[in-house]
Amino acid sequence: MRELLKKFRFRKAVLALADIFILVISALIANFLLELFNCGAVPLKFLVATILSRVICCHLCLSVFNAYNHLWRYFNAKDYISCVIGVSAGMLIAGIMNLITQFGFEPLYTTLHWIIAIIGICLFRYAFKQTFIELTKVGQHEGIHKRTMVIGGGQACKMLLKELESANDSPAVKDVPFEPVCIIDDNRLKIGSKVQGIEIVGSSNEIPKFVESLNIEQIIFAIPSAIEEERKRVLDICAETKLPIKIIPFLSELMFDDQKKTLLSQIRNIKTEELLGRDPIKFDNQNIRSFINNKICMVTGGGGSIGSELVRQIAKYDPAQIIIVDIYENNAYDIQQELTMQYKDSLNLVTLIASVRDYDRMNQIFEKYKPDIVFHAAAHKHVPLMEVSPMEAIKNNVMGTFNVATLAQFHNVKKFVMISTDKAVNPTNVMGASKRCCEMIVQYLSQQHEGITEFVTTRFGNVLGSNGSVIPLFKRQIENGLPVTVTHPDIIRYFMTIPEAVSLVMEAAAIAHGSEIFVLDMGQPVKIVTLAENLIRMYGKEPYKDVPIKFVGLRPGEKIKEELLMNEEGLQKTENKLIFIGKQTPIDDSIFPSELYKLCDAAKQNNEELAVKALKKIVPTFITPEEFNKNAITATA
Repeated sequence: MRELLKKFRFRKAVLALADIFILVISALIANFLLELFNCGAVPLKFLVATILSRVICCHLCLSVFNAYNHLWRYFNAKDYISCVIGVSAGMLIAGIMNLITQFGFEPLYTTLHWIIAIIGICLFRYAFKQTFIELTKVGQHEGIHKRTMVIGGGQACKMLLKELESANDSPAVKDVPFEPVCIIDDNRLKIGSKVQGIEIVGSSNEIPKFVESLNIEQIIFAIPSAIEEERKRVLDICAETKLPIKIIPFLSELMFDDQKKTLLSQIRNIKTEELLGRDPIKFDNQNIRSFINNKICMVTGGGGSIGSELVRQIAKYDPAQIIIVDIYENNAYDIQQELTMQYKDSLNLVTLIASVRDYDRMNQIFEKYKPDIVFHAAAHKHVPLMEVSPMEAIKNNVMGTFNVATLAQFHNVKKFVMISTDKAVNPTNVMGASKRCCEMIVQYLSQQHEGITEFVTTRFGNVLGSNGSVIPLFKRQIENGLPVTVTHPDIIRYFMTIPEAVSLVMEAAAIAHGSEIFVLDMGQPVKIVTLAENLIRMYGKEPYKDVPIKFVGLRPGEKIKEELLMNEEGLQKTENKLIFIGKQTPIDDSIFPSELYKLCDAAKQNNEELAVKALKKIVPTFITPEEFNKNAITATA
C-alpha cells in the first residue's frame, strides 16, 4: 500500500482532482445553458446519475490513455489528443451504462457536456504547464531547464526519466538542467511509444531533423551498453547539430553499488579522449603482464604526464619493484602518495630525486637498484620554450638520454625503452631535433651489440591532457571567459590519450627484440580548431558566438602538420595491427660518436650557435619551420 501511495505523486493527485472538478462543473454549466435557452433542462435525478457515471468512466479512461503518467512540464499536442480520446471514451461508456440502467440519454446535453469538459480539461493542463511552471522558476537561474533530447529508449532512459521526474517534483531539488522533450531509438517498433510520458519520435539518422523541429538545446546519450562503433556513429551525428552533448557512462563505468550515486548524478560531458573521432586503442594485457611481472622497473621522469601513467600501469602487473626517478620533487611526491594510498605495503616503491644529466648520480642508482627494465621518459618537450632555451633541450634530452642509455648497457639492463615523439620526424625545432638525436643514440648503442640490453624506441603524437598540451590551456581559457587561442586555422595534429600512449610503450617493450622504432597507427589527424570547437560545445557554449576563437599565428619552431615517419622509413607490421615498426637507416659508427661529442661539448659551454650547428649536422632532416610550412601549405592547396 505504501509503495502505491509513493507512486501516486502530488502531480497526479492534482490532475485527477482537477478533472473531477471540471467534469462536475461542465455538467452543471451544460444544464444551466439548456435551461437558459429553454432547450429542456435535465431532471435532477438524471443529472446526479449522469455526473457520477461520467466522472467515474472518464477518470478511468483518462488513466487508461496515460493522461496522468505524463510529465506535466512537457505536455504536447499528442498528449492533449489523448485527453480528448479519454473523455470521449468515458462519455460513451457512461452513456451506454445510462441506457442500460434506463436513466435515459440526452443527446444535446451530452454533446454540450462533452465539449465543455474537453475544453476545460485541456485548458487546465495548458494553464498548469504555463503558469505553475513559470511560478516555480521564480528565484532560479534563467534558462536553467534546457530542452533535452535523449538518445536510447531502453532501461537507462527509463531510470533517468524517473529520477528526473522525482527531482522535478521534489521541492528540495533545484536547478535540474534537463527538460526531456523527445527520445531517439533505432528500434523502429518503439517509435511512437512513450517512456515515462516522453515520446520516442524517430531513429538516430533523424536526430538533426528533430533537433531543429523541437528546438532542442542539448543531447544526452543514454545507451551505456552501446558498442564502440555504434556509439561513435551516433555521436558523430549528434556532433553535426553543434549542440552540447552529455553522456551516461558505459556499463563498466556506472556506479550502482552506492545508493547515493543516482544515474542522474553520473551524467557527464564527453571526455576529451572522446573528441578524437576514433575508438580507444586496445592492447594485449597478457603480453604486458608477462613482461612486467616480477621485474625491477625504473621510470625516469616518473612524475610527469607520461611517466606517472607508466608507473600507474606498471603497478597493476605485479612488478618486483618500481623506481621513480624525477628531478621535480612535487611531481614525484604526488605519484608516490597516490600509489602508496592505493597499494599500501603491497607495492615495493622507491622514489628518488635525481637528474638524468648527472652521470655519477644515475650510476649510483643503477648500481644500487639493478633495474631489469628502464623506461626513459625524462625530457624537455615544450617546443616554444626550448626554442628560447635550446641548451636546456640538448643537455636534458640528448645528454640525459646518453647517460641513462649507456648506463643501462653497462649495467646489463634487459630492456631500455626510449619515449620519443612525432616532432622528431623532419624536425623544425630544437626540441624535435634533440629527440631525433636521442633516437639515434639509442639506435647507435643497439648497433654496437655490446652487453645484453635490448634498445627500443616508441614514437607517438600529441597526448591529450598532458602538461603543456592544448586541452588544459583551452579549458582554462573557456572557464575564465577568455577567447580560445589557436595558432593557425589549418594546423593539424595526431592525438592520443595518456593511457593509449603508455599502453603503446608497454606493448612495444613487451614485443621488442631490440633496435626497433615502434609507431602507432593513430588514424586521421585532428584539426586543432575543430578540437577547440568541440571542447567549447562540451561546456554548453557556441563557438565564435559565446566563446571567440582567436588565431594568434604559429609559434617559434611550430609545424602546420606533424609526421610519424621520415621519408627514408618504411613500415613493417607487428602482431598488433595498430603498431608498426619504422625501418631505420644505419648510423655511421665512425662519424656519429665524434659529432655527438662536439654537440655535448658545445652545450656544456652554453655556446648556442655552435650547439645548434652541431645538432643540424647530426640531424640532417632538421629544417626551418618556414621552409617546412611553405611546402606543407603548397601540398594541401
